[in-house]
Amino acid sequence: MYVCLCNAVTDHDIRAAVRHGAERMSDLRRELGVSADCGKCACEANRVRKEALYQIAEPDALAAA
Repeated sequence: MYVCLCNAVTDHDIRAAVRHGAERMSDLRRELGVSADCGKCACEANRVRKEALYQIAEPDALAAA
């Protein structure tokens, strides 16, 4: 699904960027242009970012238990 229409950024693009090290919204803005124009995508982009970070951290938490 498209998250940022201004820059044609999808949820898959955001997840891939997070897998490659983008941890903050400023990283996504710099790498993908998310919320750099109108800003309407910021909340959804942040939600997808947090979800992706959680999915990455979840296996680590299970391994530590």
